[in-house]
Amino acid sequence: MIEQRIRHDWTVDEAMALFEQPLNDLLFAAQSIHREYHAPNAVQISTLLSIKTGGCPEDCKYCPQSIHYDTGLDTHNLLPVEDVVKAAERAHAAGATRFCMGAAWRSPTNSQTRRVCELVRAVKDLEMETCVTLGMLTEDQAQALAEAGLDYYNHNLDTSPDYYGEVITTRTYQDRLDTLAHVRDAGMKVCCGGIVGMGESRRDRAGLLVQLAGLPEHPESVPINNLVQAEGTPMHGSEALPPLETVRCIAVARILMPRSVIRLSAGRTDLSEEAQALCFLAGAGSIFCGDRLLTTPNPSFESDMAMFGQLGIAPQAP
Repeated sequence: MIEQRIRHDWTVDEAMALFEQPLNDLLFAAQSIHREYHAPNAVQISTLLSIKTGGCPEDCKYCPQSIHYDTGLDTHNLLPVEDVVKAAERAHAAGATRFCMGAAWRSPTNSQTRRVCELVRAVKDLEMETCVTLGMLTEDQAQALAEAGLDYYNHNLDTSPDYYGEVITTRTYQDRLDTLAHVRDAGMKVCCGGIVGMGESRRDRAGLLVQLAGLPEHPESVPINNLVQAEGTPMHGSEALPPLETVRCIAVARILMPRSVIRLSAGRTDLSEEAQALCFLAGAGSIFCGDRLLTTPNPSFESDMAMFGQLGIAPQAP
């Protein structure tokens, strides 16, 4: 019997034991916990817009927005407020309840933070939840975003501490943890997950989830991203992760963090509807809808709604 209480002391060995269960047993445990804490047939819909694209000085080996790699990306500076509002209005009309904005910065300047605060206030006027990802934040910047009404701040750990150096060298794991602490201290909700399929081992995937579950508070939102292989990045041509391993990852995340909303995020274009259905069974309760995720492809609203219809899933009400 898996103990269904909130824990922050999971070990990697315990997480590995969950990963290695027979799939039916793992799914049964994960779905049982999911039903205790979440509506089993409702999925929250978010939309993600790149508000500033390219030119990032970080060397994340998966990212087409890094200046270190020639990916042919169409770059642009911070979008004007009216363009962002129009995109948010379209997302709202299509059924999204949260509007997420991403800017390719290592860390924003105070001036850039103030401009993002304007965007947050404008989207909040549409009665949507807001989330941004801007890179590393200072305490004062986190406080400014909170005062602007920001609901969630996204800052992923990406992978386990042991594998992190194989992916990124321009910021440390502790840098990421420090930003998460600033976000928490400012009173915002945390959106924090990682990427699978970057050549890491299963133990690294377990290590990532243990790190997330070991935070002082579990993230309210935990995005699980499948690597989208962008041509020109060092990880282009990596061996694809088997879909059932993604299912296992979501199931273990559900067990380790019962109250968190697990989001099936990037890479859904490489998953069949059947694989996505198993991810929902494993405990995924959120997706990104819309044709693009920052710079990578994503299923359309129409195709997702058709899939929901077949599965008997309803978009979560605001």
